[in-house]
Amino acid sequence: MSIIYILLTVSLIMASVFLGIFLWNLRNGQFDDDYTPSVRMLFDDEDISTKQDRQTKTSG
Repeated sequence: MSIIYILLTVSLIMASVFLGIFLWNLRNGQFDDDYTPSVRMLFDDEDISTKQDRQTKTSG
């Protein structure tokens, strides 16, 4: 019977730790943007010449 109390205590401690981690991530904005990662692969890449033009304009 004592093993049930030990397992119950351990499971409640683990559940509270996971809840604390979830709430901490929620406050820090971990789950703010759900839409953009799913469509990020559909965005067009910039041309290589456009990237090189920007680098030369900023460096010289």
